[in-house]
Amino acid sequence: MFILSHRKKIMAPSGNQTSGMTEFVLAGFPNLNSTRVELFSVFLLVYLLTLTGNVLIVGVVGADTRLQTPMYFFLGNLSCLEILITSVIIPKMLSNFLSRQHTISFAACITQFYFYFFLGASEFLLLAVMSVDRYLAICHPLRYPVLMSGSVCFRMALACWIGGLLPVLGPTVAVALLPFCKQGAVVQHFFCDSGPLLHLACTNTKKLEETDFVLASLVIVSSLMITAASYSHIILAVLRIPSASGRQKAFSTCTSHLMVVTLFYGSAIFLYVRPSQSGSVDTNWAVTVITTFVTPLLNPFIYALRNERVKEALKDMLRKVVADFLRNLLLTENLNQKAVR
Repeated sequence: MFILSHRKKIMAPSGNQTSGMTEFVLAGFPNLNSTRVELFSVFLLVYLLTLTGNVLIVGVVGADTRLQTPMYFFLGNLSCLEILITSVIIPKMLSNFLSRQHTISFAACITQFYFYFFLGASEFLLLAVMSVDRYLAICHPLRYPVLMSGSVCFRMALACWIGGLLPVLGPTVAVALLPFCKQGAVVQHFFCDSGPLLHLACTNTKKLEETDFVLASLVIVSSLMITAASYSHIILAVLRIPSASGRQKAFSTCTSHLMVVTLFYGSAIFLYVRPSQSGSVDTNWAVTVITTFVTPLLNPFIYALRNERVKEALKDMLRKVVADFLRNLLLTENLNQKAVR
């Protein structure tokens, strides 16, 4: 759907290398050219809902003192990541639905590549931290306030952001320095993902693929193991709850959390935890939809908007906004009436 361009070609002596790359074209969703308007409408709606849900969480967590706890602090960070990661991908994709020129500049492509993987890695680390936070809250409630103090939470959140920021830098520079030589330089995806970009390189990318595999394994698998271990302990603790209604409520919360975690980790492992990525260009887009659209949309509802304390805080914030609006409206009316007199 989004097809491409590639200018200022300077041929290497071998006749098949291209340097001075200035543009790619994004191929988008295969075999869906006839439904561009429908896809644009659906993805725009999903993007707006994702932004609304996550912005609400960030706003209410920052504004309501009742939510100044470690769990909601980490939820606020998760919502920030979801806002950023969807904003890195979706606006450009939406503009390509409406444009005849589906190009993306080389600099924009590499920037998109970097921020997608940086934010994604940070999210995996944050999910692991959130699972540990819940484990400590449920299994060690007496020691929890000491173990998860404000300074500890801040350092853990900062470690998640930096833990995604730095490891991705090296592979990004390596991809930016690759020679590209495929005819037309069509990126077979709706954004600049690792596999499709490596597929366009006219040099051996095996070492780079192996590096990506090791980094992805370290981040994704290690955070998955921490998350799985934490939820295992949580489930065992829930089973010891004497009240049947208490167990049912706890299991309902755990099940919804695990559903999102399974979707997110399962998709990422399928896409990135394998030695070779360049041979999977045709199937990556379908699975990436889950990590780019589905989980950012579900996370606000699964983690926060179903929570009674969050719902109460949102109602109070809405009442305050409406009250302030009406007060300002009445004040403006009174001033206008005085001015007329």
